Amino acid sequence: MENNLPERKRNRLKDFDYSTSGAYFITICTHERKKMLSNIVGGDVLDAPKKVDLLPYGAIAEKYIIKMSDFYDEIKVDKYVIMPNHIHMIIFVSESGASRTSPPTKQHSSISQFVSTFKRFCNKEFGKNVWQRSFYDHVIRDREDYEEIAKYIRDNPARWFYDKLYVED
Repeated sequence: MENNLPERKRNRLKDFDYSTSGAYFITICTHERKKMLSNIVGGDVLDAPKKVDLLPYGAIAEKYIIKMSDFYDEIKVDKYVIMPNHIHMIIFVSESGASRTSPPTKQHSSISQFVSTFKRFCNKEFGKNVWQRSFYDHVIRDREDYEEIAKYIRDNPARWFYDKLYVED
């Protein structure tokens, strides 16, 4: 019998080592893109300043974004924004080796492990899973790429109504 299901899109680059030192842009979405992390407030006109007003789930997520450096010596969150239904982060991975919560090994922590740990800590405090199954990642290739993504993160609240992850209430 022939399987007519569409082939699932690969989220990670094939044969890429996500524990390699460098910079990564990641996006983590809520399950079914439900708006539960923040509200975008301020500015009634298109280019007026807007800010992120964290809801309780967003405040918990921010707490764990900040605390992740307590668990990983080699991974640092450089920039982030907590949008109503997703989080963008720029993460730096350095050369060191093991996470603080695991015994010394030769295995490096990966971006996937980082995201999994982040989700697990949040979900434990939330009392339920609020995240979609996977996450989006982009390997930042150079300074220009970094600057473009940093600007995107900084401007994301002002551009919320044009964001591809935007949903109506």
